[in-house]
Amino acid sequence: MKNLSPDSQFPRLFYALWPDAATRAALAAWQAPLGGKPVRADKLHLTLAFLGQRPAGELPALQTILAQLPARPMPLGFDHVSHFPRLALAWAALAQPSPALLALRAACMHSLAEQGLAPRFEHDRFTPHVTLARQAPPPAAYALAPIAWQASELVLVESLKSSGDYRIVGRRELS
Repeated sequence: MKNLSPDSQFPRLFYALWPDAATRAALAAWQAPLGGKPVRADKLHLTLAFLGQRPAGELPALQTILAQLPARPMPLGFDHVSHFPRLALAWAALAQPSPALLALRAACMHSLAEQGLAPRFEHDRFTPHVTLARQAPPPAAYALAPIAWQASELVLVESLKSSGDYRIVGRRELS
């Protein structure tokens, strides 16, 4: 497990499924016809829980939760692009959220709540997705090759405000 960046007393953190190189390339290929500002390929991910800014002292507990989540590799099938109009985000959408993904999300939220670490501003509804572009108009209809992702890596990520980069501070292979 990595430590936080040296200047992170209150890092922005989130749990995510992290794509392998082939899935990342396939998702990046979907960005070409979209307007807006494409998300860098190395930043593509599926967020399970956005934790927001947290005291750095919570990191050991968050890493323990990561290590203890009951999870196995899971197939995820993306088949279309959708849009959050209020946020102007274009995103890769799942044909059907898998029960394994929904169970992992529920277990994550339950573990966070048990430890008194539940996100302060969590949305009521979980919409699993991979953000492809920001400041994007609604996507035009176009043919897409479906993406089959065998998700096998769960991570705890620090979002570096100064650079906009992501830094993995905890990693777990799903088995």
